[in-house]
Amino acid sequence: MEKKWVIRKGADESKERELSSELGIDPVLAELLVQRGVHTFEEARAFFRPSLEKLHDPFLMKDMDKAVERLETALEGREKILVYGDYDVDGTTAVSLVYSFLSRLTSNVGSYIPDRYDEGYGVSTKGIDWAAENGYTLIITLDCGIKAIDRVRYAAEKGIDMIICDHHLPENELPAAVAVLDPKREDCHYPFDDLSGCGVGFKLVQAYAQSLSIASDLVSVTGENRILAHFGLKRLNEDPCKGLKAMISLSGLEPGHLTIDDIVFKIGPRINAAGRMESGGVAVKLLTATDDRNAVEAAEEINRYNTQRKDIDRQNTQEALDMVKNGKCLSFGNATIVYNPSWHKGVVGIVASRLVEAFFKPTIVLTKANGFVSGSARSVPGFDLYEAIESCSDLLENFGGHLYAAGMTLREENLPAFCERIEKFIAGKIVPQMQVPVVNIDAKISFSQITPKFLRILKQFQPFGPENATPVFLTENIYDNGNGRKVGAEGGHLKLELIEENNPGRHISAIGFNMSGSFDYIKAGNPFDICYSIVENYYRGNSNMQLRIRDIRERDDDGFK
Repeated sequence: MEKKWVIRKGADESKERELSSELGIDPVLAELLVQRGVHTFEEARAFFRPSLEKLHDPFLMKDMDKAVERLETALEGREKILVYGDYDVDGTTAVSLVYSFLSRLTSNVGSYIPDRYDEGYGVSTKGIDWAAENGYTLIITLDCGIKAIDRVRYAAEKGIDMIICDHHLPENELPAAVAVLDPKREDCHYPFDDLSGCGVGFKLVQAYAQSLSIASDLVSVTGENRILAHFGLKRLNEDPCKGLKAMISLSGLEPGHLTIDDIVFKIGPRINAAGRMESGGVAVKLLTATDDRNAVEAAEEINRYNTQRKDIDRQNTQEALDMVKNGKCLSFGNATIVYNPSWHKGVVGIVASRLVEAFFKPTIVLTKANGFVSGSARSVPGFDLYEAIESCSDLLENFGGHLYAAGMTLREENLPAFCERIEKFIAGKIVPQMQVPVVNIDAKISFSQITPKFLRILKQFQPFGPENATPVFLTENIYDNGNGRKVGAEGGHLKLELIEENNPGRHISAIGFNMSGSFDYIKAGNPFDICYSIVENYYRGNSNMQLRIRDIRERDDDGFK
C-alpha cells in the first residue's frame, strides 16, 4: 500500500536557529526540540536531563488523600489487602509494583489477576468472592475498575472496601469506592492526565511513601511518563529485578543496552503472552521473584507461552486475511469486521493490528468465549474507534478501552445490528485522509550530517514513545553500493549498504523489513529516496549504527516515479 510522506514544517525557524546556536547543535536537532515544545536552554536542559524532582505531588490527584488514609488504616490494623489488576502488561506490572511495595510493609498482602477466558476484563464477581472467602477487606484495583459500579457495590456487601487506580475514560457515574484515582476524571485537576495504569499505581505508592516521610520528620512519553521511563530504563540496564534479568537473557538482548524498543518488541510481548495464553499471574510471579530459580522458571514458562502465541497469531491472522480476500467478513466497507468463533481470544487484538496494517481501516476482530461474542478493535490515526463502540453500548454486555484500541463483549444475536451501526457511525465520521497511511517525516538531511556528535545528542532524546516519537528523516537520491541483499527466512527483508551520489566514499548500513519488493529496482543500481529512523544495535559488546527504513520511493530523472 502506497504511503503518503508528510514533512513537518518548522514551527519557528528563528527560534530553531537561536536554539541551535545556544546549544551548539545541528539545526536539525534544534528543529526536533522545537517540535517537542522545547524552546529555551533551560527547557532543553530539563528535556535532556530528566529529574525525579520534576514529578508532580501525588496528592494533587483527586481522592489520593482518601486512598492513603484507607491504606494506612489497613496496614495499622493488619487487614488483608488484595492487589488486583488486569491481565495485560500494564496490569501485571502495576500489580507487581504495588504488591512488591506493600509486601515490604506487611505479610497480609496478596495478588489477583483475573482469568481472561473465565472472568474477562476488569473486576469480576469471581474475584470478589475469592477475596471474601480468603478474608481480604481491602482491594486495590490497578488498570481497571473505573466502570465497576455494580462490582464495587457487591464488594461492599461482602465487607470489602476498594481503592480504584485506573487510567481509562470514566463514565458519568463513578463507582462508590473509598477512593477513585484516575487522572482522566473530569473533577481531577492533576497536571498530567496520560499516566498508564501502572503509573497511577506508582503515584499511590509515592503518596504513601511521602506521607510516611512527613510523619517521621516519596498510554505518551512526555511529562511524568518520560521521567519515569528514563529512570525505569536506567534501572533495567543497571540493576534489573531477577525476573527481568532472566527475561532479558531469554530474549537474546544485550544487558546494559536496552531501549524502549526492546521493551515494546521483545520483553513486553512475552509478558503479555502469559495473560493471552494462560494466566497473567505468571507475569506477576516473574516480576516479583526473589530468587534466581523461580525467576528463570517463570521466564521460561512465559517464553513457551510466547512461542505458542506467535504460532496461533500467525494462523489466525492468515485465516482473517483469507476471510477478507474471499468476501466472508462481516464488513469491509468503512471498517473491517471479521468473526470466527474458534479463534483464540488472547490474540484477536494482535490480529486486528495486522489487518489495520494490511487494509488501513478501523478493524474489529471477534471470536466466541463463554457463550458471548468477544473481540478487540484497533483504529487508524485520527479516528476515535472507542467513540464508535460507545455509540453501540446498548447492544453490548461490556466494553472499554482507549481512542485507538478497545474491547467489547456482546450477545451473538446482536452482532448484525452491531456491525450495521458501527459501519454507519464510521461512514459519518471518517474522512479520506484518515484512510491513507502516512509517514510523518521530521526533517530532510544528508548522510554527511549524521556525525558522532549528531548521534550522541540524538540518543539523549530517548526514551521515545507517543508524543516523543523516534525521529524520522528523509534522505534523497541515494544508491545501494552493490552489496544489498534479501534476508530473513523467506527473503522478505532488505539489507542494504547505502551511499549518496555526492559522497560515494561513505556507506551506511540499513534494514528494510518487508520491503524486498524493491530489491530488483535497487539492485539494478537505480536511485531512490528513503525515510528512516536511526538506531544503534548492540551485539556481543559491539555497537553499530543502522538506518531502519520506514519507506522507499523509486526515482526517475525528474524525481519520484
